[in-house]
Amino acid sequence: MLKINFMETLQINASSKLSSLQLELLKVYSFNPSEKELIEIKKMLAKFFADKLSKLVNKSIEKNGITEQDLDNLLNDENQ
Repeated sequence: MLKINFMETLQINASSKLSSLQLELLKVYSFNPSEKELIEIKKMLAKFFADKLSKLVNKSIEKNGITEQDLDNLLNDENQ
């Protein structure tokens, strides 16, 4: 009898609909992590994406010559 594990079946059925990141996260959840582990995973993901965003923003600021004063003006603009 052919035995196919759950994750292989999931990957076959979902690979065209889910991103590789989503598939990897499903693998993590298949191990039934504790609530504490889930919180740690969420923090790691949040830090990863925050760092990525920060690098993109800093690159854009540098590329476009945006100054600290420009940023302060944006933050204090009542129309924003």
